[in-house]
Amino acid sequence: MNGPIVWSIAGSDSGAGAGLQADLKAFEAVDVHGCTAVAAITAQNSVAVQRADAVATDLLDAQLAALASDMRPVVIKTGMLGSVTNVRCVAAWVDRLRRDAPVALVVDPVWRATTGTDLSNDALREALLRELLPRATVITPNRAEAAWLLGWTPSAVATAEGVERASAALRELGPQAVVVTGGDAGGIQSSDWMATLEASGWLSLPRVETPHHHGSGCVFAASVAAALALGFCCADAVVVAKMSTTHALREGGAAGQGAGAVRPMRGFALHCELLPTLQPCSEVSMATFAPLAKPRLGLYAIVDSADWVERLLAAGARTLQLRIKEGTPQHLSKEVQRSVRAAREVDAQLFINDHWRLALEHGAYGVHLGQQDLETTDIDALRDAGLRLGVSTHSYWEVCRAHALKPSYIACGPIHATPTKQMPWQPQGPGNLAYWCSVLREPVVAIAGMDRSRCQEAVQCGAAGVAVLRGIVQAAEPAHALHDFQEAINAAAWAAPLPAPALPRSTYAGPVSPV
Repeated sequence: MNGPIVWSIAGSDSGAGAGLQADLKAFEAVDVHGCTAVAAITAQNSVAVQRADAVATDLLDAQLAALASDMRPVVIKTGMLGSVTNVRCVAAWVDRLRRDAPVALVVDPVWRATTGTDLSNDALREALLRELLPRATVITPNRAEAAWLLGWTPSAVATAEGVERASAALRELGPQAVVVTGGDAGGIQSSDWMATLEASGWLSLPRVETPHHHGSGCVFAASVAAALALGFCCADAVVVAKMSTTHALREGGAAGQGAGAVRPMRGFALHCELLPTLQPCSEVSMATFAPLAKPRLGLYAIVDSADWVERLLAAGARTLQLRIKEGTPQHLSKEVQRSVRAAREVDAQLFINDHWRLALEHGAYGVHLGQQDLETTDIDALRDAGLRLGVSTHSYWEVCRAHALKPSYIACGPIHATPTKQMPWQPQGPGNLAYWCSVLREPVVAIAGMDRSRCQEAVQCGAAGVAVLRGIVQAAEPAHALHDFQEAINAAAWAAPLPAPALPRSTYAGPVSPV
């Protein structure tokens, strides 16, 4: 069965390295069905663009009408459109389609070809600004294209601060999200500035040093479109595109005498070295948190008092989290101090949820933080003190944010539905868990909705730890329940591993919509 339908409205590259031809390859790499509408035709090879002409607007309109009558898109991606009237035609069709159903729009504002040939002009630039940017879900200019769109000099986007200013200025023109790619910036790292409704920051991977980068911008934008079509939120779609394009750069090669084309391929998302980092600054930190003394965490019990910590330690628990949401400062301090002391006496790994200052004060083994806590925590202080760090994640961009910190472990959830905590995330299920365990170098802890059989399944997915709350503290005999969970987890270590999918399933059910 074919996947969701994405339209590419762009130029045809006779050398098959960029434009519509590159878009179709990117769509195939994630199993979405790509339809094409030719907006311009180029006569080019790997050395030069020898001619570029816009198609007649009535012909473009006829192509779009034919597609709309039978193969309506969930996402449209635009590239080289060739003429102002073609831009207006596309804008009109976006409006028409959106009257019936949401349609995301990804705009790749093509300015120049890889060979340096201009593929646009001032009139086209004004049409993009006036007609497409206000309708765009996301735009994907490189630094030079961002400066061109804004009428700035190239030097204005030569720094990280300049890129962030350009992104903000472009966003004021109407697009929901802006990604300023860094493929044209040079340097050891290839860093893209991402500003979306879900998250903002620098998405970075080591640069692929290759002369064969023809079509990389097209592949990036097409991959964003394909990921949106699969249901990923914008921030997650950008991560997928970063991974796909980087892999395509690694697989590219020469077909003629000039720059060769990138080569999008299936399976790119299973390469752990392609998982990017997401952080607020463009400089990639090399600092790491101390590894776990016992990386096979096993049963990870979550409790809300020092009484429960002591009770479960006595029953044999050796990995716990103290999660207290309310209390006076004095009460919280005493609870943390008492729990830390009890865990230290039996050499257990105890993580303090949220209260990182108290964890530092009382010399805790580690801290567990949610995504929102990362913004208000002194991460350097925790690292310098030798504390271990665990971070909660729910989707691609959150994993990338945690991955940038080089924590001691990463928690993924919710794996199953749970009434314990209200959140906008749909359950990830065992498939996603197997994926995260496959691509993350850090130990993975599975969180939410765990019973005995699900614990075993989580271990088969590759989880180093399985977090359990209600299954122990609400049991009639907590010590017996703890032993039962431990027995199940230990037995599952000998079972056959579950395979990881080529791409995780989108789990975000928040307010973002592709309209």
